[in-house]
Amino acid sequence: MERRNFMQALAAGMAAGAAGTAQAVQAAPATAATGATGANERAYLAALAQKMAEPVLANMARGGLQKQFPLEVSPTWDGRDQRVAYLECFGRLIAGIAPWLALPDDAGAEGRTRKRLRELALQSYVNSVDPANPDYLLWKGHGQALVDSAYFTNALMRAPKALWEPLDPTTKRRIVAEIKSLRRIEPPYINWMLFAAMNEAWLLSVGEEHDPMRMNVAIRKINEWYVGDGWIKDGESFHFDYYNSFVMYPMLVEVLEVLAKSNAPFWNAKPAELHAQALKRMQRYGEHLERFIGPEGTFPPIGRSLTYRTAAFQPLALLAWRKQLPASLPEGQVRAALHAVHKAVWSAPDNFTKDGYLTIGFAGHQPELGDWYSNNGSMYIASAGLLALGLPETDSYWTAAAQDWTQKKAFAGKRFPKDYPVNY
Repeated sequence: MERRNFMQALAAGMAAGAAGTAQAVQAAPATAATGATGANERAYLAALAQKMAEPVLANMARGGLQKQFPLEVSPTWDGRDQRVAYLECFGRLIAGIAPWLALPDDAGAEGRTRKRLRELALQSYVNSVDPANPDYLLWKGHGQALVDSAYFTNALMRAPKALWEPLDPTTKRRIVAEIKSLRRIEPPYINWMLFAAMNEAWLLSVGEEHDPMRMNVAIRKINEWYVGDGWIKDGESFHFDYYNSFVMYPMLVEVLEVLAKSNAPFWNAKPAELHAQALKRMQRYGEHLERFIGPEGTFPPIGRSLTYRTAAFQPLALLAWRKQLPASLPEGQVRAALHAVHKAVWSAPDNFTKDGYLTIGFAGHQPELGDWYSNNGSMYIASAGLLALGLPETDSYWTAAAQDWTQKKAFAGKRFPKDYPVNY
Protein backbone atom coordinates (compact mmCIF):
# COMPACT_ATOMS: atom_id res chain seq x y z
CA MET A 1 0.00 0.00 0.00
CA GLU A 2 1.46 3.37 -0.96
CA ARG A 3 2.17 5.76 1.87
CA ARG A 4 0.81 8.71 -0.15
CA ASN A 5 -2.56 7.06 -0.71
CA PHE A 6 -2.81 6.06 2.90
CA MET A 7 -2.04 9.52 4.19
CA GLN A 8 -4.69 11.02 1.90
CA ALA A 9 -7.25 8.57 3.22
CA LEU A 10 -6.13 9.18 6.76
CA ALA A 11 -6.36 12.94 6.46
CA ALA A 12 -9.83 12.70 4.95
CA GLY A 13 -11.10 10.18 7.43
CA MET A 14 -9.70 10.90 10.87
CA ALA A 15 -12.14 13.64 11.84
CA ALA A 16 -15.07 11.75 10.41
CA GLY A 17 -13.84 8.59 12.07
CA ALA A 18 -13.75 10.10 15.53
CA ALA A 19 -17.26 11.46 15.11
CA GLY A 20 -18.45 8.18 13.63
CA THR A 21 -17.14 6.21 16.58
CA ALA A 22 -18.93 8.44 19.04
CA GLN A 23 -22.17 8.13 17.09
CA ALA A 24 -21.79 4.36 16.81
CA VAL A 25 -21.14 3.95 20.52
CA GLN A 26 -24.14 6.10 21.39
CA ALA A 27 -26.35 4.29 18.88
CA ALA A 28 -25.47 0.79 20.04
CA PRO A 29 -27.60 0.66 23.21
CA ALA A 30 -30.70 1.98 21.39
CA THR A 31 -30.24 -0.58 18.63
CA ALA A 32 -29.81 -3.32 21.19
CA ALA A 33 -33.00 -2.29 22.92
CA THR A 34 -35.06 -2.69 19.77
CA GLY A 35 -33.41 -5.91 18.62
CA ALA A 36 -36.42 -6.61 16.41
CA THR A 37 -34.81 -7.21 13.03
CA GLY A 38 -31.65 -8.55 11.52
CA ALA A 39 -30.85 -5.05 10.28
CA ASN A 40 -30.92 -3.71 13.83
CA GLU A 41 -28.82 -6.59 15.08
CA ARG A 42 -26.29 -6.07 12.31
CA ALA A 43 -26.10 -2.34 13.06
CA TYR A 44 -25.40 -3.15 16.69
CA LEU A 45 -22.55 -5.53 15.78
CA ALA A 46 -21.07 -3.09 13.26
CA ALA A 47 -21.07 -0.35 15.89
CA LEU A 48 -19.37 -2.73 18.33
CA ALA A 49 -16.74 -3.70 15.74
CA GLN A 50 -16.00 -0.05 15.07
CA LYS A 51 -15.81 0.71 18.77
CA MET A 52 -13.23 -2.05 19.27
CA ALA A 53 -11.23 -1.22 16.17
CA GLU A 54 -11.17 2.56 15.94
CA PRO A 55 -8.66 3.51 18.67
CA VAL A 56 -6.38 0.57 17.91
CA LEU A 57 -6.15 0.99 14.15
CA ALA A 58 -6.23 4.79 14.07
CA ASN A 59 -3.27 4.98 16.44
CA MET A 60 -1.32 2.07 14.98
CA ALA A 61 -1.67 3.39 11.44
CA ARG A 62 0.24 6.51 12.45
CA GLY A 63 2.75 4.65 14.62
CA GLY A 64 1.19 5.72 17.89
CA LEU A 65 -0.42 2.61 19.37
CA GLN A 66 2.41 1.70 21.72
CA LYS A 67 2.53 5.28 22.93
CA GLN A 68 -1.23 5.68 23.39
CA PHE A 69 -2.34 2.20 24.48
CA PRO A 70 -2.45 2.16 28.33
CA LEU A 71 -1.33 -1.30 29.41
CA GLU A 72 -3.27 -3.26 32.00
CA VAL A 73 -2.03 -6.63 33.20
CA SER A 74 -3.59 -9.26 35.43
CA PRO A 75 -2.87 -9.09 39.18
CA THR A 76 -1.20 -12.51 38.73
CA TRP A 77 0.91 -11.43 35.70
CA ASP A 78 3.88 -13.75 35.24
CA GLY A 79 6.43 -10.98 34.63
CA ARG A 80 7.02 -11.44 30.91
CA ASP A 81 7.82 -8.45 28.71
CA GLN A 82 4.60 -6.43 28.69
CA ARG A 83 5.17 -5.40 25.08
CA VAL A 84 3.63 -8.72 24.04
CA ALA A 85 0.31 -6.91 24.53
CA TYR A 86 0.60 -4.93 21.30
CA LEU A 87 0.84 -7.97 19.03
CA GLU A 88 -1.97 -9.57 21.00
CA CYS A 89 -4.12 -6.48 20.57
CA PHE A 90 -3.63 -6.02 16.83
CA GLY A 91 -3.46 -9.69 15.84
CA ARG A 92 -6.57 -10.73 17.72
CA LEU A 93 -8.59 -7.69 16.72
CA ILE A 94 -7.82 -8.01 13.02
CA ALA A 95 -8.57 -11.76 12.94
CA GLY A 96 -12.11 -11.08 14.12
CA ILE A 97 -12.95 -8.12 11.90
CA ALA A 98 -11.13 -9.28 8.74
CA PRO A 99 -14.25 -10.79 7.09
CA TRP A 100 -16.15 -7.56 7.71
CA LEU A 101 -13.35 -5.41 6.27
CA ALA A 102 -13.31 -7.65 3.19
CA LEU A 103 -16.87 -6.81 2.14
CA PRO A 104 -17.15 -4.73 -1.05
CA ASP A 105 -17.13 -0.96 -0.71
CA ASP A 106 -20.43 0.86 -0.85
CA ALA A 107 -21.64 4.40 -0.29
CA GLY A 108 -23.53 3.71 2.94
CA ALA A 109 -22.35 4.77 6.38
CA GLU A 110 -21.19 1.27 7.29
CA GLY A 111 -19.43 0.88 3.95
CA ARG A 112 -17.55 4.14 4.40
CA THR A 113 -16.52 3.08 7.90
CA ARG A 114 -15.30 -0.31 6.67
CA LYS A 115 -13.27 1.25 3.89
CA ARG A 116 -11.58 3.69 6.25
CA LEU A 117 -10.83 1.02 8.85
CA ARG A 118 -9.47 -1.27 6.14
CA GLU A 119 -7.05 1.45 5.02
CA LEU A 120 -5.97 1.93 8.62
CA ALA A 121 -5.54 -1.84 9.01
CA LEU A 122 -3.34 -2.04 5.92
CA GLN A 123 -1.07 0.70 7.18
CA SER A 124 -1.02 -1.01 10.58
CA TYR A 125 0.26 -4.17 8.89
CA VAL A 126 2.97 -2.08 7.24
CA ASN A 127 4.03 -0.54 10.54
CA SER A 128 3.89 -3.85 12.42
CA VAL A 129 6.90 -5.26 10.55
CA ASP A 130 8.86 -2.08 9.91
CA PRO A 131 11.81 -2.03 12.35
CA ALA A 132 12.04 1.76 12.02
CA ASN A 133 8.41 2.32 13.04
CA PRO A 134 7.45 2.94 16.69
CA ASP A 135 4.74 0.29 16.32
CA TYR A 136 7.06 -2.45 15.14
CA LEU A 137 5.74 -5.43 17.09
CA LEU A 138 7.59 -7.71 19.47
CA TRP A 139 8.43 -10.57 17.12
CA LYS A 140 11.54 -11.50 19.07
CA GLY A 141 11.91 -12.70 22.64
CA HIS A 142 8.99 -14.28 24.46
CA GLY A 143 7.25 -17.28 22.93
CA GLN A 144 3.90 -15.50 23.18
CA ALA A 145 4.68 -14.08 19.74
CA LEU A 146 3.92 -17.50 18.24
CA VAL A 147 0.40 -17.40 19.70
CA ASP A 148 -0.58 -14.02 18.37
CA SER A 149 1.24 -14.31 15.07
CA ALA A 150 -1.33 -17.00 14.29
CA TYR A 151 -4.18 -14.52 14.67
CA PHE A 152 -2.16 -12.02 12.62
CA THR A 153 -1.88 -14.57 9.77
CA ASN A 154 -5.39 -15.95 10.30
CA ALA A 155 -6.72 -12.51 9.37
CA LEU A 156 -4.68 -12.54 6.16
CA MET A 157 -6.07 -15.99 5.41
CA ARG A 158 -9.65 -14.88 6.07
CA ALA A 159 -9.38 -11.77 3.91
CA PRO A 160 -6.51 -12.21 1.43
CA LYS A 161 -7.81 -9.84 -1.23
CA ALA A 162 -8.54 -7.09 1.27
CA LEU A 163 -5.57 -7.38 3.62
CA TRP A 164 -2.74 -9.29 1.89
CA GLU A 165 -2.82 -8.54 -1.81
CA PRO A 166 -2.83 -4.71 -1.45
CA LEU A 167 0.33 -4.70 0.67
CA ASP A 168 3.56 -3.52 -0.94
CA PRO A 169 6.30 -6.08 -1.76
CA THR A 170 8.59 -4.94 1.06
CA THR A 171 5.89 -5.39 3.68
CA LYS A 172 4.94 -8.80 2.30
CA ARG A 173 8.57 -9.88 2.40
CA ARG A 174 8.95 -8.65 5.96
CA ILE A 175 5.79 -10.42 7.15
CA VAL A 176 6.92 -13.71 5.63
CA ALA A 177 10.34 -13.35 7.25
CA GLU A 178 8.90 -12.59 10.69
CA ILE A 179 6.50 -15.53 10.52
CA LYS A 180 9.21 -17.95 9.44
CA SER A 181 11.49 -16.68 12.19
CA LEU A 182 8.98 -17.93 14.76
CA ARG A 183 9.89 -21.50 13.88
CA ARG A 184 12.51 -21.00 16.58
CA ILE A 185 9.67 -21.56 19.08
CA GLU A 186 8.85 -25.20 19.71
CA PRO A 187 5.19 -25.26 20.75
CA PRO A 188 4.22 -27.34 23.79
CA TYR A 189 1.78 -30.19 23.24
CA ILE A 190 -1.32 -28.11 23.93
CA ASN A 191 -3.38 -25.70 21.84
CA TRP A 192 -0.14 -23.89 20.92
CA MET A 193 0.51 -26.52 18.27
CA LEU A 194 -2.29 -25.00 16.22
CA PHE A 195 -0.63 -21.59 16.26
CA ALA A 196 2.41 -23.07 14.56
CA ALA A 197 0.14 -24.94 12.15
CA MET A 198 -1.83 -21.79 11.29
CA ASN A 199 1.32 -19.90 10.31
CA GLU A 200 2.45 -22.72 8.05
CA ALA A 201 -1.00 -23.02 6.50
CA TRP A 202 -0.99 -19.31 5.75
CA LEU A 203 2.48 -19.57 4.17
CA LEU A 204 1.20 -22.44 2.02
CA SER A 205 -1.87 -20.39 1.04
CA VAL A 206 0.27 -17.56 -0.35
CA GLY A 207 2.68 -19.85 -2.18
CA GLU A 208 5.58 -19.57 0.27
CA GLU A 209 7.88 -22.31 1.48
CA HIS A 210 6.22 -24.01 4.44
CA ASP A 211 6.90 -26.76 6.97
CA PRO A 212 4.27 -29.50 6.59
CA MET A 213 5.35 -31.22 9.80
CA ARG A 214 4.20 -28.28 11.92
CA MET A 215 0.74 -28.78 10.43
CA ASN A 216 0.65 -32.56 10.28
CA VAL A 217 1.77 -33.18 13.86
CA ALA A 218 -0.70 -30.62 15.21
CA ILE A 219 -3.61 -32.16 13.32
CA ARG A 220 -2.70 -35.65 14.44
CA LYS A 221 -2.49 -34.61 18.09
CA ILE A 222 -5.79 -32.71 17.97
CA ASN A 223 -7.50 -35.78 16.53
CA GLU A 224 -5.96 -37.93 19.27
CA TRP A 225 -7.37 -35.52 21.84
CA TYR A 226 -10.93 -35.74 20.56
CA VAL A 227 -12.99 -37.11 23.45
CA GLY A 228 -16.34 -37.40 21.68
CA ASP A 229 -19.65 -35.59 21.25
CA GLY A 230 -17.95 -32.53 19.82
CA TRP A 231 -15.35 -31.92 22.55
CA ILE A 232 -11.55 -31.86 22.25
CA LYS A 233 -9.05 -32.00 25.09
CA ASP A 234 -6.36 -29.32 25.27
CA GLY A 235 -3.43 -31.65 25.82
CA GLU A 236 -3.53 -34.83 27.84
CA SER A 237 -6.09 -33.57 30.36
CA PHE A 238 -9.65 -32.46 29.69
CA HIS A 239 -10.47 -28.87 30.64
CA PHE A 240 -14.11 -27.77 30.80
CA ASP A 241 -13.66 -24.33 29.28
CA TYR A 242 -14.01 -22.46 26.00
CA TYR A 243 -10.67 -23.31 24.38
CA ASN A 244 -12.53 -25.38 21.80
CA SER A 245 -13.96 -21.97 20.80
CA PHE A 246 -10.90 -19.78 21.22
CA VAL A 247 -8.45 -22.02 19.36
CA MET A 248 -9.14 -25.68 18.75
CA TYR A 249 -11.99 -25.77 16.27
CA PRO A 250 -11.55 -22.53 14.31
CA MET A 251 -7.85 -23.05 13.71
CA LEU A 252 -8.11 -26.79 13.08
CA VAL A 253 -10.88 -26.33 10.51
CA GLU A 254 -9.20 -23.41 8.75
CA VAL A 255 -5.81 -25.14 8.56
CA LEU A 256 -7.49 -28.22 7.09
CA GLU A 257 -9.31 -26.04 4.55
CA VAL A 258 -5.98 -24.85 3.21
CA LEU A 259 -4.56 -28.37 3.11
CA ALA A 260 -7.66 -29.70 1.37
CA LYS A 261 -7.50 -27.01 -1.32
CA SER A 262 -3.78 -27.49 -1.89
CA ASN A 263 -3.86 -31.30 -2.21
CA ALA A 264 -0.72 -31.24 -0.08
CA PRO A 265 0.61 -34.66 1.00
CA PHE A 266 -0.55 -35.78 4.42
CA TRP A 267 0.07 -38.73 6.71
CA ASN A 268 -2.46 -41.59 6.35
CA ALA A 269 -5.63 -39.64 5.60
CA LYS A 270 -6.89 -37.21 2.99
CA PRO A 271 -7.07 -33.59 4.18
CA ALA A 272 -10.52 -33.16 2.61
CA GLU A 273 -11.85 -36.07 4.66
CA LEU A 274 -10.25 -34.74 7.83
CA HIS A 275 -11.73 -31.33 7.14
CA ALA A 276 -15.21 -32.79 6.69
CA GLN A 277 -14.84 -34.66 9.96
CA ALA A 278 -13.58 -31.61 11.85
CA LEU A 279 -16.41 -29.50 10.45
CA LYS A 280 -19.05 -32.00 11.62
CA ARG A 281 -17.49 -32.04 15.06
CA MET A 282 -17.42 -28.24 15.20
CA GLN A 283 -21.08 -28.17 14.19
CA ARG A 284 -21.87 -30.52 17.07
CA TYR A 285 -19.88 -28.33 19.46
CA GLY A 286 -21.83 -25.36 18.08
CA GLU A 287 -25.06 -27.10 19.13
CA HIS A 288 -23.72 -27.23 22.67
CA LEU A 289 -22.75 -23.57 22.57
CA GLU A 290 -26.24 -22.58 21.45
CA ARG A 291 -27.76 -24.52 24.35
CA PHE A 292 -25.45 -22.73 26.79
CA ILE A 293 -27.15 -19.41 26.00
CA GLY A 294 -29.71 -18.51 28.66
CA PRO A 295 -33.04 -16.81 27.99
CA GLU A 296 -31.47 -13.39 28.62
CA GLY A 297 -28.27 -14.08 26.68
CA THR A 298 -26.14 -15.09 29.65
CA PHE A 299 -23.84 -18.11 29.43
CA PRO A 300 -21.81 -20.17 31.95
CA PRO A 301 -18.69 -18.37 33.23
CA ILE A 302 -16.54 -21.50 33.22
CA GLY A 303 -12.85 -22.24 32.83
CA ARG A 304 -9.77 -20.31 31.82
CA SER A 305 -9.67 -17.05 29.91
CA LEU A 306 -13.19 -15.93 30.83
CA THR A 307 -12.09 -12.41 30.00
CA TYR A 308 -12.12 -13.29 26.31
CA ARG A 309 -15.84 -12.55 26.52
CA THR A 310 -17.74 -13.24 23.29
CA ALA A 311 -14.88 -15.19 21.70
CA ALA A 312 -16.55 -18.12 23.47
CA PHE A 313 -18.96 -18.16 20.52
CA GLN A 314 -16.41 -17.97 17.71
CA PRO A 315 -17.41 -21.38 16.25
CA LEU A 316 -21.05 -20.34 15.87
CA ALA A 317 -20.02 -17.03 14.30
CA LEU A 318 -17.58 -18.83 11.99
CA LEU A 319 -20.17 -21.38 10.93
CA ALA A 320 -22.65 -18.60 10.25
CA TRP A 321 -20.14 -16.65 8.15
CA ARG A 322 -19.20 -19.75 6.15
CA LYS A 323 -22.88 -20.72 5.68
CA GLN A 324 -22.15 -24.02 7.44
CA LEU A 325 -24.53 -23.98 10.39
CA PRO A 326 -26.04 -27.43 11.00
CA ALA A 327 -29.68 -27.98 10.06
CA SER A 328 -30.56 -28.06 13.76
CA LEU A 329 -29.56 -24.38 14.10
CA PRO A 330 -31.57 -22.08 11.79
CA GLU A 331 -29.88 -18.79 10.95
CA GLY A 332 -32.55 -16.65 12.58
CA GLN A 333 -32.22 -18.63 15.79
CA VAL A 334 -28.43 -18.35 15.93
CA ARG A 335 -28.50 -14.66 15.08
CA ALA A 336 -31.04 -13.90 17.82
CA ALA A 337 -29.14 -15.97 20.37
CA LEU A 338 -25.79 -14.34 19.60
CA HIS A 339 -27.37 -10.90 19.67
CA ALA A 340 -28.66 -11.66 23.16
CA VAL A 341 -25.16 -12.75 24.20
CA HIS A 342 -23.60 -9.55 22.89
CA LYS A 343 -26.13 -7.42 24.71
CA ALA A 344 -25.58 -9.33 27.96
CA VAL A 345 -21.81 -8.88 27.78
CA TRP A 346 -21.31 -5.50 26.14
CA SER A 347 -23.98 -3.48 27.91
CA ALA A 348 -21.61 -2.92 30.84
CA PRO A 349 -20.08 0.54 30.27
CA ASP A 350 -16.71 -0.32 31.80
CA ASN A 351 -15.87 -2.97 29.22
CA PHE A 352 -13.94 -0.06 27.67
CA THR A 353 -11.71 2.61 29.16
CA LYS A 354 -12.54 6.30 28.76
CA ASP A 355 -10.09 6.26 25.82
CA GLY A 356 -11.97 3.42 24.14
CA TYR A 357 -9.68 0.46 24.85
CA LEU A 358 -10.86 -2.90 26.16
CA THR A 359 -10.45 -3.66 29.84
CA ILE A 360 -9.81 -6.99 31.54
CA GLY A 361 -13.13 -8.53 32.53
CA PHE A 362 -16.04 -10.77 31.61
CA ALA A 363 -18.98 -8.36 31.67
CA GLY A 364 -17.35 -5.12 32.67
CA HIS A 365 -14.00 -4.31 34.26
CA GLN A 366 -13.10 -7.27 36.48
CA PRO A 367 -9.27 -7.45 36.56
CA GLU A 368 -9.31 -10.13 39.25
CA LEU A 369 -10.63 -12.54 36.60
CA GLY A 370 -7.43 -12.19 34.58
CA ASP A 371 -5.10 -15.16 34.31
CA TRP A 372 -1.33 -15.04 34.69
CA TYR A 373 -1.00 -14.43 30.94
CA SER A 374 -3.80 -11.85 30.67
CA ASN A 375 -3.37 -8.26 29.58
CA ASN A 376 -5.81 -5.87 27.97
CA GLY A 377 -4.34 -6.64 24.56
CA SER A 378 -5.42 -10.26 25.05
CA MET A 379 -9.02 -9.10 25.34
CA TYR A 380 -9.29 -8.26 21.64
CA ILE A 381 -9.90 -11.90 20.81
CA ALA A 382 -13.50 -10.98 21.68
CA SER A 383 -13.77 -9.69 18.11
CA ALA A 384 -13.94 -13.34 17.02
CA GLY A 385 -17.57 -13.27 18.05
CA LEU A 386 -18.23 -10.76 15.24
CA LEU A 387 -17.30 -12.99 12.28
CA ALA A 388 -20.87 -13.06 10.94
CA LEU A 389 -20.42 -9.40 10.00
CA GLY A 390 -18.53 -10.79 7.02
CA LEU A 391 -21.93 -11.64 5.51
CA PRO A 392 -23.47 -8.77 3.51
CA GLU A 393 -26.59 -7.15 4.88
CA THR A 394 -28.67 -8.82 2.16
CA ASP A 395 -27.64 -12.33 3.24
CA SER A 396 -30.30 -14.65 4.62
CA TYR A 397 -28.50 -14.68 7.97
CA TRP A 398 -29.61 -11.07 8.45
CA THR A 399 -32.96 -11.22 6.65
CA ALA A 400 -34.27 -14.47 8.18
CA ALA A 401 -36.96 -14.05 10.82
CA ALA A 402 -35.62 -14.12 14.37
CA GLN A 403 -36.39 -17.30 16.30
CA ASP A 404 -36.19 -18.15 19.97
CA TRP A 405 -33.14 -20.16 20.91
CA THR A 406 -33.23 -23.41 22.90
CA GLN A 407 -33.15 -22.11 26.48
CA LYS A 408 -35.57 -19.31 25.69
CA LYS A 409 -38.04 -21.89 24.42
CA ALA A 410 -37.37 -24.26 27.30
CA PHE A 411 -37.92 -21.75 30.09
CA ALA A 412 -41.02 -20.35 28.40
CA GLY A 413 -42.62 -23.78 28.43
CA LYS A 414 -42.45 -24.09 24.66
CA ARG A 415 -41.57 -27.18 22.66
CA PHE A 416 -37.88 -27.67 21.94
CA PRO A 417 -35.83 -30.61 20.66
CA LYS A 418 -34.11 -32.98 23.06
CA ASP A 419 -30.37 -33.42 22.76
CA TYR A 420 -28.50 -36.68 22.23
CA PRO A 421 -24.77 -37.42 21.84
CA VAL A 422 -23.19 -38.12 18.48
CA ASN A 423 -20.42 -40.55 17.67
CA TYR A 424 -18.47 -38.86 14.85
